[in-house]
Amino acid sequence: MSTTRTVAAFDFDHTISNRDNVLAFLIEVGGRARLTRALIATTPDLARRRRDQVKRSVTRAILRGYPADKLKTKAQTFAQEIISHHIRPDVLARAQWHRAQGHQLVIVSASYACYLNFVAAHLGFDAVLATELATDAARQTLTGELLGANVYGAEKVNRLEAWIGPEPALIWAYGDSAGDNELLARANYPVRVGKPPLPSSPIER
Repeated sequence: MSTTRTVAAFDFDHTISNRDNVLAFLIEVGGRARLTRALIATTPDLARRRRDQVKRSVTRAILRGYPADKLKTKAQTFAQEIISHHIRPDVLARAQWHRAQGHQLVIVSASYACYLNFVAAHLGFDAVLATELATDAARQTLTGELLGANVYGAEKVNRLEAWIGPEPALIWAYGDSAGDNELLARANYPVRVGKPPLPSSPIER
């Protein structure tokens, strides 16, 4: 019997969740008007499709100086809203199938880890590899900067491979957008998630 480790890696926004959560969270923290002003200020980068720069600029505009303890409370409340109203039942059923097979479950996402950690714990995932926010430890506030790279595109593969380590593993990957292309290409079993519901297990295809 094979003892090869099997990992099921899931994107989050529009894959496990039915919406984009980054903008929704920034609205929750800073308000819609403030986010709109921040997005307008990034118009040149938006026009050039500089995704990472836009995200860094908007994150800085909304979260710089925000109290770390208050952010944790906001993130937990936001996570509960996602769990209650924004989880795709078909993708959740697929994750449950993987868990029943003894596979490890990991979220690999450009969404913020601060709320994904709560969601992952509730859904029974083993790890979250997502975009982290930097904190000023002395002031206990957010610096407004990302801690490391935005977990998008090739960075998803980098994070996943670092988490898996040197031992061989079979990888299932689930994603919906261009930001998941590298992750899907790396997987032994890539699954493109779209509008038609996924069957609860691969044998139902």
